Amino acid sequence: MADGRVLVAGVGNVFLGDDGFGVEVARRLAAEPLPDGVEVADFGIRGVHLAYQLLDGYDALILVDSVSRGGEPGTVYVLEPDLDAVEPAGSNAETPLMDAHGMTPDAVFSLLKALGGSVDRALIVGCEPAEITERMGLSETVGAAVEPAVHAVRDLLTGPPPATDQPSRGQGVNR
Repeated sequence: MADGRVLVAGVGNVFLGDDGFGVEVARRLAAEPLPDGVEVADFGIRGVHLAYQLLDGYDALILVDSVSRGGEPGTVYVLEPDLDAVEPAGSNAETPLMDAHGMTPDAVFSLLKALGGSVDRALIVGCEPAEITERMGLSETVGAAVEPAVHAVRDLLTGPPPATDQPSRGQGVNR
């Protein structure tokens, strides 16, 4: 993923505990030197803004977010969504063009497609949340997963293509 223009986007709501995971990972990555062509940004809950940012022409997206997959809290995942299977927002009567309160990764990709944009490759670095409740700050378990997620993003940016859908806890991401 080292070639081309890459956006690393941290998303989540910092007022909902572990939902702020992606924002914290982006904050840490933004303070580090990264390869040329890599941009790190905290999008928070601004999924619409993220979709419009992607219209600027990125070759790849690494989206960092809390991801509920039924694993142990603090588990870090690297996932690759099937972008070809995403329906454009508003493509049928049951799919609204946009819901600013529900901008999940799928909704961002759907809006991007509806706007006529695309990205060649998207990966999600996610963490299984322990608590998504009204409070500031990550739980201890999810806070401990921030550094392994930072390492996972760095590895994605500088290493060979990853094996995806692999969970890990603790010191790194298993592939």
